[in-house]
Amino acid sequence: MSDRVLLTGISGFLGGHIAMQLLAAGYTVRGSVRSLDKADKVRQTLLKAGADITRLEFVALDLLKDDGWDAAMADCRYLQHTASPFVLRTPKDPDDLIRPAVEGTRRAITAALAANVERIVLTSSIAAMQYGHANYDRLLTEADWTNLDSPQTPAYPRSKTLAEREAWSLVDATGRHDDLAVINPAAILGPLLDEDPGTSAVMVQLLLDGKLPAVPAISIAIVDVRDVAALHVAAMTDPAAGGQRCVAAVETVSMAQLGQLLKPAFPNRRIPTRTLPDWLVRIVGLFNRDIGDNVSELGSPKRFNAHRAPTRLGRPLIGVQQAAIATGKSLVEHGLV
Repeated sequence: MSDRVLLTGISGFLGGHIAMQLLAAGYTVRGSVRSLDKADKVRQTLLKAGADITRLEFVALDLLKDDGWDAAMADCRYLQHTASPFVLRTPKDPDDLIRPAVEGTRRAITAALAANVERIVLTSSIAAMQYGHANYDRLLTEADWTNLDSPQTPAYPRSKTLAEREAWSLVDATGRHDDLAVINPAAILGPLLDEDPGTSAVMVQLLLDGKLPAVPAISIAIVDVRDVAALHVAAMTDPAAGGQRCVAAVETVSMAQLGQLLKPAFPNRRIPTRTLPDWLVRIVGLFNRDIGDNVSELGSPKRFNAHRAPTRLGRPLIGVQQAAIATGKSLVEHGLV
């Protein structure tokens, strides 16, 4: 079997960085896109970023369709499943997020198991761990799962939790628990590869564009995309990663603290560091669904025991400030702020 990796979601922020590191490590990368019309753009993005694309190939796959999955997995030694919907606005129908996440995971892992790949690496999220708990006065760990019975659990964490649960169910049903490795990243910042800011980078974009006088008292755990990609690549061959979840997070910071961390690198920009009163955010949340879905995050920072990630990489993770500034500089370079 060749050292070929099927990488779903290669056109995404994280998927692009994983492709870069896989190619640099000598793997052949078969990237999946919804339409092969996107292949040239991905190819040029990776080439511009310095990748050797001679071992890069593409297939068209849809998370909601059965077509092509078995053929795409043929001759692959590993699966990296990063493709999953992640939207900026909360959908009216939660199934718009949940169905593609769960069904796409089912299709990818079923095909990988049928092809007898050596290791499946799944991109999950800390969102599959941190919602709906009664007590946040402790560090969350890989043993925690988001409470799907809680009315305070929005659609996105439901989609990530259900998709990861599906992955574990599939490998357990075939007696291959240790052939799955899951990475659970926090909000992912770091250098952009193209003009698409993705999702987490929008936090930095909002802080840099000068339109916000103040920010909600919401805290976010953060990690750099280069570390998340490195964890994915290492998880393919690291025996310790098999059958395990791995929190990828450096530190939990408030939006105001994130603004403070950005200020030294962008002294000429109006970056908000003041915090809005919670009562005001709650009132706005009554009329704005996107804000309303996140009011439960006010004043309740989630902190994680993330010791596995640096242990696996054999080094400390990139700091929040470095990751945030790299995001900001990319946004400026691409004319996005």
